[in-house]
Amino acid sequence: MSFNAFAAKAAASPLEPFTYDPHDLGTWDIEVAISHCGICYSDIHLIDNDWHMSQYPMVPGHEIIGTITEKGSSVTDFEIGQRVGIGWQRSACLVCETCLSGHDNICPNSEATCAGHYGGFSDNIRADSRFAFTIPDELESEKAGPLLCGGITTYSPFRLYGIQAHMKVGVIGIGGLGHLALQFANAFGCEVTAFSTSPDKEAEAREFGAHRFIPSDDPRELKYAALSLDFLISTVHADLDWSTYLNILKPNGKICFVGAAPQPIPVPVMLLIMGQRSVCGSAIGSRDRIREMLEFCAQHGIRPKTEHVAMADCNGAIDKVRTNRARYRMVLHN
Repeated sequence: MSFNAFAAKAAASPLEPFTYDPHDLGTWDIEVAISHCGICYSDIHLIDNDWHMSQYPMVPGHEIIGTITEKGSSVTDFEIGQRVGIGWQRSACLVCETCLSGHDNICPNSEATCAGHYGGFSDNIRADSRFAFTIPDELESEKAGPLLCGGITTYSPFRLYGIQAHMKVGVIGIGGLGHLALQFANAFGCEVTAFSTSPDKEAEAREFGAHRFIPSDDPRELKYAALSLDFLISTVHADLDWSTYLNILKPNGKICFVGAAPQPIPVPVMLLIMGQRSVCGSAIGSRDRIREMLEFCAQHGIRPKTEHVAMADCNGAIDKVRTNRARYRMVLHN
């Protein structure tokens, strides 16, 4: 049986119809008929080979929702016909110190769903069932897909760095990641500040949970915000004046990067020393954390704002993401 997908044949090229024969179904594998797949900006990076790791033909897609049509002999947690989700990570060794300590998302031998493998812009996929997730009934399929990357990417820092309800949290960038980060920060009970260069997003940012909106291209507003926040999450894939944001942190504050800024981050060491501030990052989340995040979203009504497009129209949807015109997550459907 062949799978029908859409693939980039070269860096930055439009996607074209692509047919391939999947690998043999392993004992831990499941085959999933894909109903929906979100578009993440990481897919753009992979299509364009920004990270110098792409192989062509390249089938993007790692925010996958579908139903199981086949399963291997070792798969006991899932049944044929069950709805599941598959995110950025397709495997880890599960035996190293990192995996055994519960951090399988940063396993040195981790493999990505659509880097070196064919991803979710397809009608079917085969994947390791141990990195697939039951989707709570409360979550609609078109909303659940983006949670498997965008959702877990912005949820994990709150748990990883012990964010509590009394803290004041800022979110830099109100896009595909940022609009979810605002919702999580609000659900955690924090006072939430949104930073954006798009003033027309203020009303929506407040709907997503922001209590305060600061235009990030207004030096006066940024200056007035000095020493006001305990935690900042940067969701942007752009280079900013990071010293300004370090000044916004209170003593002992942290700025956490979940968006991939293209250039190395210049950090004045004295800003770190004198305020005991920290610069940190966060990469998706462990399998247990993803399950926890899905239940958290179901319980707290957290959903991405999505626009749905047929899989065959993937190039138009990719263009909206690439040019920052998506509000806020594009989702392809079969």
